[in-house]
Amino acid sequence: MSNTGSDSTADSKQAPKASGKFKWQQGDPLPLEINMKWCKACNICIALCPKQVFEPDRDGKPVQARPEDCTLCTICWVHCPDLAITSSYK
Repeated sequence: MSNTGSDSTADSKQAPKASGKFKWQQGDPLPLEINMKWCKACNICIALCPKQVFEPDRDGKPVQARPEDCTLCTICWVHCPDLAITSSYK
């Protein structure tokens, strides 16, 4: 099977690619996905986020209060001990 061609159907279903110039806009999917069932509210993500994207909700779990400031630096999901944070952006 050759891998030289591009499958336009598969390409059109992929998430947008993040780059150093990633910019979230209203109406886009949120830049990060937080699995609230896995999150134990340790707030490491809140403490480490260089752009203060997160704020704790009433249960102390992080929510993306300022997604427009997210640069997809990956610090939050790399340091999450519960692997509760991911992103569909590549």
